[in-house]
Amino acid sequence: MKLEKRDYDAIVIGAGPNGLAAAILMQQQGLAVLLIEGKNEIGGGLRTAELTLPGFKHDICSAVHPLAAASPFFETLPLEQHGLEYIYPEIAAAHPFDDGTAAVLLQSVEETARLLGADEQAYLNLMKPVVKNWPLIAADVLGPLHFPKHPLLMAQFGLPALTASTMLAKKFKTTEGKGLIAGMAAHSIQPLDNLATSAIALVLMAQGHLKGWPVPKGGSQQIANSLSSYFTSIGGKIQTGFYVENLNQLPSAHAVLFDVTPKQLLKIAGHKFSSIYKWQLERYRYGAGVFKVDWALDAPISFKAEAVKKAGTVHLGNTFDEIANGEQLIWNGGHPDKPYVLLAQQSMLDNTRAPEGKHTAWAYCHVPNGSTRDMTSIIERQVERFAPGFRDTILAKHTFNTQQLEEYNPNYIGGDINGGVIDLGQLFTRPVLRASPYKTSAKGLYICSSSTPPGGGVHGMCGWHAAKRALRDIWGIRIKPL
Repeated sequence: MKLEKRDYDAIVIGAGPNGLAAAILMQQQGLAVLLIEGKNEIGGGLRTAELTLPGFKHDICSAVHPLAAASPFFETLPLEQHGLEYIYPEIAAAHPFDDGTAAVLLQSVEETARLLGADEQAYLNLMKPVVKNWPLIAADVLGPLHFPKHPLLMAQFGLPALTASTMLAKKFKTTEGKGLIAGMAAHSIQPLDNLATSAIALVLMAQGHLKGWPVPKGGSQQIANSLSSYFTSIGGKIQTGFYVENLNQLPSAHAVLFDVTPKQLLKIAGHKFSSIYKWQLERYRYGAGVFKVDWALDAPISFKAEAVKKAGTVHLGNTFDEIANGEQLIWNGGHPDKPYVLLAQQSMLDNTRAPEGKHTAWAYCHVPNGSTRDMTSIIERQVERFAPGFRDTILAKHTFNTQQLEEYNPNYIGGDINGGVIDLGQLFTRPVLRASPYKTSAKGLYICSSSTPPGGGVHGMCGWHAAKRALRDIWGIRIKPL
């Protein structure tokens, strides 16, 4: 398709995983693509820094990457040749209980099920079909609402996935089985009785069985670095330290893709949109935020349950009911005394993260959107509950409240790291209900952030789908499904 000459064919604003994915796909088609990042360093949620003490590398935002390792698009890229190396823990995730026991997510479906005792068959019935069918349904699950390639298999996945995790937990009898489901579903950052919270749990558990829950050697920044290295190797251009506030700042281009949430999109380009599209964006809903702590430690965390010491990711929250009650309280504007805490132990796997003999730990709990309450002592008490003596090993710490997180990454509105609520109302129709959620009402302007399907997570699929749409609309280039 012949188009008039512009400075660039496409400009992508925001160099997070989705912006990088969008830029790569368009550059692969022979277009001239400029990727713009407001910060001096690319990555968005993929950044690593010495937040506490020299030599201690902390993942500032995302830490453990089951969806990156399993991304249908990232799997097609030669990222290993550009410096990316994943390290897989012996145990993907663990969920300790007050009595010193723990439920664990292992690569083997059968072994995970066996360790659940009376819930062995229930787990096998739930997860074996998901794991078996995932390679055939992954691209449909990780995309916008459309008629699937394998409708019967998608229906088999969708029936349990679209239920509330409170209903999913009823398939299990044991504290361990129910607790494992709660820890997985709570990644959705919403009440566990919301419809479709089961989808988050099923996808995360499936990835644990199929690919594992790895950490990148050297820090999450390495994922961004490998993506940007590949992008520039095929001719892409990156400009950092350029914070875009209006369209007039940009060079000319046939397409502009925004790796931002609706709030920023309205500020930058709202004057270009139709009144109904602006109205829809203004109604977009953001969810609960997070309060995050990073620690430099003198020793590894000594959890009471031995299995937890071998896990890359730990879900702290005890029983299903305790986690469900806490998540509901947060949704209602409160702060639990015993919150669900998501904790990562990267230095147990990757010795580049801390000086010899020392360790790092990364954790957050959920809080109401925009909360400025300091949850440090509450989080540390929750870790100490399952790992007595933890606080004695702390050398230094660094914290982010929701406002500080948003200041660091403007896409985290009020501390919402998912780019908006991922409930049934915004699961497939984020940010608005349109034939294509990536296409705005203005010609040539697209949104490619986690505020589009499939939502939060380091998988790049929001960017891939948005770029695919722009390529079809403007250049008539049709990209084959992954």
